[in-house]
Amino acid sequence: MRIDIITAVPELLESPLNYSIVKRAKDKGLAQIFVHNLRDYTLDKHRKVDDYAFGFGAGMVLQIEPIDRLITKLCSERNYDEIIFTAPDGEPFTQKTANQLSLKENIIILCGHYKGVDQRVRDHLITKEYSIGDFVLTGGEMPAAMMVDAIVRLLPGALGDETSALSDSFQDNLLEAGVYTRPAEYKGWKVPEILLSGNQAKVEEWLYEESLKHTKERRPDLLKQQDEFQ
Repeated sequence: MRIDIITAVPELLESPLNYSIVKRAKDKGLAQIFVHNLRDYTLDKHRKVDDYAFGFGAGMVLQIEPIDRLITKLCSERNYDEIIFTAPDGEPFTQKTANQLSLKENIIILCGHYKGVDQRVRDHLITKEYSIGDFVLTGGEMPAAMMVDAIVRLLPGALGDETSALSDSFQDNLLEAGVYTRPAEYKGWKVPEILLSGNQAKVEEWLYEESLKHTKERRPDLLKQQDEFQ
């Protein structure tokens, strides 16, 4: 899988893309991740990529020209399944979204910054827009890094145990049950006996019931979505 990230501030992506599972996937050749500095594609001698918005309103806007120039170059080299823009008013990015995108071959992620991007970019160049929540950040670099992490960890071979992702929260519109490790008792706080029984069938049944209970308590909306899907 190849992911090309377009940003005006590439430094913000250095750490999250070079550690842990994402780095492992890159080292194993499962994912190729390229960060492109938008300033390299401006014709302005000061490498400026933003300007004031037409009309009224505060805040700078990323210009269409360098973005179009870079996306056109990338698309001339290969076919992209999706060209994604990180936007607070985009479609919610969910585990289902990550699952779908993990099956793609090539994707581009454009990071917004400042007040956003020229609307013509969104109208003519972008195929999908995703938001990570109902709040506004300074730029789309952190959302992009989060999306990449969520997608890449689903690639076969990225995790040490590939079945681990199957039990993650949200995979079946359920939250994951609580997990425990050694010691089995600490300060009088005990691990549930069923987890120590060795009875795999009973353990799996208990985990499902706990997951269901946890979801009912914290995110009942997920169960409603599950019912609607069925």
